[in-house]
Amino acid sequence: MRLKKRSFTIARHRTSVALEEAFWAALEARAREEGKSMAALVARIDSTRGDTPLASALRLSALARARAGA
Repeated sequence: MRLKKRSFTIARHRTSVALEEAFWAALEARAREEGKSMAALVARIDSTRGDTPLASALRLSALARARAGA
């Protein structure tokens, strides 16, 4: 499975994240449902991730949402 890299500015710092397309699709759907931009969703997840790498936090967030049936 190929990774797709995307770049975001979070807290005035530019960062790139590489995830599998299925995770990006799940995160995009969540952003649409919440009426937020992808950047806003990623920034919110980033703000609560603690020491977890951002890519892992994004995957875990998408997984938790899928498990919740949303």
